[in-house]
Amino acid sequence: MDKIMDKISPLLSYFHREGHKFILGFGAVTMLFYLLGLDILGVVGLILTIWCAYFFRDPERVTPVKAGLVISPADGVVQSVCMAVPPQELELGDELRTRVSVFMNVFDVHVNRVPIDGVIVKQVYTPGKFLNASLEKASVDNERHSLLLKATSGKQYAFVQIAGLVARRILCWAEDGKEYKAGERFGLIRFGSRVDIYLPKGVHSMVCVGQRAVAGETVIANEKTKENDREGEIR
Repeated sequence: MDKIMDKISPLLSYFHREGHKFILGFGAVTMLFYLLGLDILGVVGLILTIWCAYFFRDPERVTPVKAGLVISPADGVVQSVCMAVPPQELELGDELRTRVSVFMNVFDVHVNRVPIDGVIVKQVYTPGKFLNASLEKASVDNERHSLLLKATSGKQYAFVQIAGLVARRILCWAEDGKEYKAGERFGLIRFGSRVDIYLPKGVHSMVCVGQRAVAGETVIANEKTKENDREGEIR
């Protein structure tokens, strides 16, 4: 068994550790189907194993290193850029902030990353519903994990992991009081969901609705520019 694991471990290193048990489980069941001569079920199992591995992939990212850059915390499509009140549990008041929402489907990388250099000062888990994460009310009604970060500039950023219709498990290993660099991994959501980020006053979005964002790489805002929120069009 040890020799088998020695060969499997390098293959699993590309996938997040939270997915190892699922990948191995699907793989073991698939092998059992084939050993029992249940080829059709074996094919189904193989497809599910490949999808499971694909879901839990955790590729390295090249994060732009420059003071004031705000990086996307999630892979996926920019679903909305609007003015909204940040989560009440973070006690940031009722003043509207620019909110950028990134929707992750079941084929996106689901490892979440810290959006800007700073210190986590507060985080709150809130139980809730499992509505489609693309709905506006999902930001209020759905299960979520909200984090507040004080950037090195002193500005405060709120970002929220939101469970979706399929997602039933939010994982967050960020630690209060710990300093993080932009692009560092802080959590994961299984299996399709959304991440919202609330920008402080005076910081505007540099992404457009419908644009694809890459966690740890796509610049979604810049503290040092006075450019207004961007608009885009399909071409």
